[in-house]
Amino acid sequence: AICGGDVKKDNGHIQSPNYPDDYRPSKVCVWKITVSEGFHVGLTFQSFEIERHDSCAYDYLEIRDGSSESSSLIGRYCGYDKPDDIKSTSNRLWMKFVSDGSINKAGFAVNFFKDKDECSKNNGGCQHECLNSFGSYECQCRSGFVLHSNRHDCKEAGCDHKVTSTTGTITSPNWPDKYPSKKECTWAISTTPGHRVKLTFSELDVEAQQECAYDHLEIYDGKDTKAPALGRFCGAKEPEPLVSSGNKMFLKFVSDNSVQKKGFEATHATVCGGQVRAEVKTKDLYSHAQFGDNNYPGGSDCEWVIMAEEGYGVELIFQTFEIEEEADCGYDYMELFDGYDGTAPRLGRFCGSG
Repeated sequence: AICGGDVKKDNGHIQSPNYPDDYRPSKVCVWKITVSEGFHVGLTFQSFEIERHDSCAYDYLEIRDGSSESSSLIGRYCGYDKPDDIKSTSNRLWMKFVSDGSINKAGFAVNFFKDKDECSKNNGGCQHECLNSFGSYECQCRSGFVLHSNRHDCKEAGCDHKVTSTTGTITSPNWPDKYPSKKECTWAISTTPGHRVKLTFSELDVEAQQECAYDHLEIYDGKDTKAPALGRFCGAKEPEPLVSSGNKMFLKFVSDNSVQKKGFEATHATVCGGQVRAEVKTKDLYSHAQFGDNNYPGGSDCEWVIMAEEGYGVELIFQTFEIEEEADCGYDYMELFDGYDGTAPRLGRFCGSG
């Protein structure tokens, strides 16, 4: 089978020779993709399976940003994880697939298409920030503003915020200038089930009063003000980091009609583990906060205690399971105990993708 070639089209499909069956040994294929002038080349992988090696020295797919072997390297890929979407800086892209004399796998299938960087011209027509994505773009607004219904302009936001990103920054209205008088703002933060919200202050400057009766920031361990309070803050001393017990935290900031100060700035992040209540209705628990978008991070050490009410047991049903494989699960693993902590009888240690 002949492979490779000059591909001059605005979209199409490229696959390894013999795909979806295993590629043949000792192949070298080079594709040069050219789309219309003024566009970029976008690549999205449908499937990917190439013999695995730490430095991809045996079989590999190499992608370069340009039209030749000397163009700058975007990446050399092997293994079983699909590469992320790729975008060239010009209208040309160079791809080379190499297989050696031994092990053969199913190979790869990739779609290519022309893509435009809408943000490069006139900021995409966005009033604040323009974010380019595959085949499209979107406008975003700075803190304290929301997107107008025309999806390009920004208008002053109301003061009730729903926060669902796994990390980010929260600031008082008008930050870093003084907050306005007679404001009441709330932030309802929720993260992935099975994870907790951690709030770390970088600055606090709110009118001081012994009981924080005037201007203040109140923080609750749950979805609204009915949840237990984690604290009420004012003055100029940053609180220690606060961590919720579940996957929700609620903030309420109030200013009266006199003294205005700078306000506050805090970052929220997710912390894995914690206490989870099991109920009759099935609930989800995820290994890491960006499950589905990214692989789990290195250096994780998470503990969950899952409790049902008195007289019930807890049942775990796995939807997805894929953890680095090793004979004794000595590297990455998940361990289950039939009780409250690691001293309880062990139900097993698991890894791999079964």
